[in-house]
Amino acid sequence: MKITKILGLLAITCLAGSTATLAQSTNSLSPIQSQLRELVKNVKSEITAGKTSEADLADDLKSFDKLIADEKGAKTDEAAQIVFMKAQLYLEVIKNTDKGTALIKQIKADYPDTKYGKNADKILDGIAKRAVAQKIQDGLVEGGTFPDFSETDLNGNPLSVGALKGKVVMVDFWATWCGPCKAELPNVIATYKKHHGEGFEIIGVSLDSDRDKLTSFLKEQDGMTWAQYFDGQGWQNKLAAKYGVEAIPFTLLIGPDGKIIGKELRGEELEAAVAKAVAKK
Repeated sequence: MKITKILGLLAITCLAGSTATLAQSTNSLSPIQSQLRELVKNVKSEITAGKTSEADLADDLKSFDKLIADEKGAKTDEAAQIVFMKAQLYLEVIKNTDKGTALIKQIKADYPDTKYGKNADKILDGIAKRAVAQKIQDGLVEGGTFPDFSETDLNGNPLSVGALKGKVVMVDFWATWCGPCKAELPNVIATYKKHHGEGFEIIGVSLDSDRDKLTSFLKEQDGMTWAQYFDGQGWQNKLAAKYGVEAIPFTLLIGPDGKIIGKELRGEELEAAVAKAVAKK
């Protein structure tokens, strides 16, 4: 399962957890907190069932509005949290940035002294950065020219896609701490072994922060011999920022002509795309 496919559900799950921490037992929850807990549980069920559009979640959104109305005039963390959860629903699940942003601004204006109000500017800054990242990602289209980089790998050797002109190259953003990345690794290694001799190359971009842990991990893998870019910055990785990477694993497959063949190819889909690309070389 891709991390990008479960972000919304994780967000709601985390919110449900934060609701639970407001009190040590269900009996000690206030009426509003109890209603909020039940609402979040229902939203989680809807998302699990594949309902993620605004129309799908219309009744839940109305329930949020009722809770907000019931708390009108209150300037507490409890009241602000209801608006925050609704904002998260728009931002992480429905993917309506405008409505989510408007709700965060509402929190900043109406609940300035709550923990949510005090963090509003930081949240808004994060939303703006995500919008920039999404714009970059939207520009990485199949058939478009890959915007190359010029860096050095773990061993200090020059590293770029352009240096592999004439090859089929996959740029793979990953990390040793990323479960889905490690789950896909056997398939990546198998594809590399099968097609490397036909002109298939991989450039890994590690979002690790511990160099020793990364090098140890690489030594433990049988066949993971391709070059790796590492700058120790984690999610602030230079190349991750350049290509708008917000979640991993993330891959770009580039043809011999330097044009993008595909994005986020996994499993059998990856091997099939690589096989097709090297056959055309």
